[in-house]
Amino acid sequence: MSYINLKNIELRDIPKIIAQDGRGNLSVIEKDLIPYDIKRVYYLYDVPSDSIRGGHAHKELQQFLIALSGSFDVVLDNGKERKTFTLNRPNKGLLIPCGIWRELENFSAGAVCLSLVSEVYDEEDYIRDYDDFKLYCKD
Repeated sequence: MSYINLKNIELRDIPKIIAQDGRGNLSVIEKDLIPYDIKRVYYLYDVPSDSIRGGHAHKELQQFLIALSGSFDVVLDNGKERKTFTLNRPNKGLLIPCGIWRELENFSAGAVCLSLVSEVYDEEDYIRDYDDFKLYCKD
């Protein structure tokens, strides 16, 4: 697995429809926004602000993260460099390709992180040790 350039990873706009009568906004995720079929959906909530979630990489799974409420930081690492994204708007998402180490931190009170992923749960797809991840990147 060669290093993935973190410069190619950026926040993506999720289309937002604003109700003209003041009833609120609606955002829609369709096939052209995410380059895979969604096979699993889960969300994180009630995460203490000093907790770190993630702490792993995936061999095959791709992931799209959205802060439905509140905010949190996503730290991405390709084995050579790190880049931090702050998710704090429900109409912005972060597409994380496979082969990237991720950590989620600095959760605000009431933060909800929605995760739309390309694969069903498979423990064999996880790289949970950072040293193993660094070796994986060099292959």
